[in-house]
Amino acid sequence: MTGRQKVLLVAVAVLLVTLYVVAVAGRRDDRGDPAAGPGALARLGRGAGTVDPATVAVTCLPPAAEPATTADGVTLTFGTLCRLRVADPGALRTLVLRGTTPFEVTARAPGDADVTVTDEVAPDADGPAVAKVAVDRETEVLLRCPGGGGCAVTLARS
Repeated sequence: MTGRQKVLLVAVAVLLVTLYVVAVAGRRDDRGDPAAGPGALARLGRGAGTVDPATVAVTCLPPAAEPATTADGVTLTFGTLCRLRVADPGALRTLVLRGTTPFEVTARAPGDADVTVTDEVAPDADGPAVAKVAVDRETEVLLRCPGGGGCAVTLARS
């Protein structure tokens, strides 16, 4: 082994030890605060936000009450099924749906994938049911209320 290779090997070893020490020193034993924002990581997602609820057209069956605008977004109350038509957001965005009752959401996957995704969400002890749908073009999203007993879903601003 030449002298240059030995120096390079020692430098790599020192770098690895330094990275390990930094990782161990920065470790936290708590689970964190889910209400706290992502901090410095938020800059990585700049430009990728949520769908504006005002750009979503709503048709519910059977006809339900008109959507109500609140500080959190637009709240829908429906019996069986709602069809949401999301206008083209121009880039990848997230449609955030929050419900006080269980609901099912069905939507096409973003991009060129020919896949439809369905998920049933329900509230738990930590809060409301939350579904996030990735949208990158004009998209139709179906909301179903299991059992037909009536659902309340908010198209959230964030």
